[in-house]
Amino acid sequence: MRVLVVDDDFMVARVHRKFVERVPGFEVVGEARTGTEAIDAVRELRPDLVLLDIYLPDMTGLEVLRSLRAATDPVDVLVVSAARDLETVQEAFRGGAVQYLIKPFTAEAMRDRLTEFQRRHRSVQSAVAGSGEMAQREVDALFGAASAARRPSDAELPKGLTVQTLQLVGSALRSATSDEGATLSSAECADEVGLARVSVRRYLEHLVTTGHAEVSLRYGRAGRPERRYRWVG
Repeated sequence: MRVLVVDDDFMVARVHRKFVERVPGFEVVGEARTGTEAIDAVRELRPDLVLLDIYLPDMTGLEVLRSLRAATDPVDVLVVSAARDLETVQEAFRGGAVQYLIKPFTAEAMRDRLTEFQRRHRSVQSAVAGSGEMAQREVDALFGAASAARRPSDAELPKGLTVQTLQLVGSALRSATSDEGATLSSAECADEVGLARVSVRRYLEHLVTTGHAEVSLRYGRAGRPERRYRWVG
């Protein structure tokens, strides 16, 4: 996935570049300091995604967004800005931004948004390669409705599990297994989140049951095989 970083602050752009390049499957193909440079760079470099700041010296990021959305071959935009007023956020949403990250944010927050964008992009590409039509589950994935619909409450979870801890374990598993082929044991996950291994294993098994994770067995020289988990979304 080709990414263009747009920010008037050189150091901030460098940090965002590093965040992006830590995510497997993404590369930064260019940077722009102004709105005009951003529009020209999109035309020249044809990125898959633009990380767009709102505060630019020659025009606002929202004006850039409108220009990009009106182009013959529009590009997806992820807004990254310190602007958090309701009007700006709503206008970005209405303008077609796929996500909105408020500065400052962590590398993990960026990774989560990029991974979600990549998942949606693959859904579209799968439909293009096939019949050109999408099933309801694919449409839900594209619009994010499916993940919202699956978000559980404490009452919907097995007894003794909580949403907050489930999110904590799920985030740790997703982060640790982002590389292809990477897996995590319940003991390793417990060390990561600071909880008891037995408790963490219950959450991992719940993620497997609900289809968010998969489990494999690793056989050692002696004893029972070790259960290894991997996030699948």
